[in-house]
Amino acid sequence: MNSAAEARFRIQAASSYSRIIKVIALDTSSETVLRRLAGGDWEHTTFLTAAALSAVPPVNGEFSSMGWLSDLAGQPRNLTDEVDEADLVVMIATPGGRAHAAAIIGEACSQRRVMTTGLVVGVTSAPEAAMSKTLLQLRPWSLMIVIANRDDYIDNMLVALRA
Repeated sequence: MNSAAEARFRIQAASSYSRIIKVIALDTSSETVLRRLAGGDWEHTTFLTAAALSAVPPVNGEFSSMGWLSDLAGQPRNLTDEVDEADLVVMIATPGGRAHAAAIIGEACSQRRVMTTGLVVGVTSAPEAAMSKTLLQLRPWSLMIVIANRDDYIDNMLVALRA
């Protein structure tokens, strides 16, 4: 802003709009981080896991879309319903290339124009090849990718995203 005249057009009130955020663990290792995050005080955030799908690589590039997305109590959740009500989907993965679910989740988000973010955690001791595998799976489906050296970085990021 360069002048007082321009400043009068600036909205002075804080945004009252709350985002509906879905945070999804893509592999078993990231599920530990997800469960820790879920213990926090979040308003419009749902924590889900797709680790069951990521444990089994796709056969001929095909996935079954049933029975692999669940909440932290183990109850199955419908991906379409979850994405339909979301403003943002955050996918959490660890190095090693077990983020197969990113393709299905990313496709669903893309069709519905829902923003996506990929977070890679547990990277401090990961070999470069393991990081590359995970990034290859996340990159096509994430509008933003964050490589977090410390897992508590995710807490700060969710706060910034108004979770």
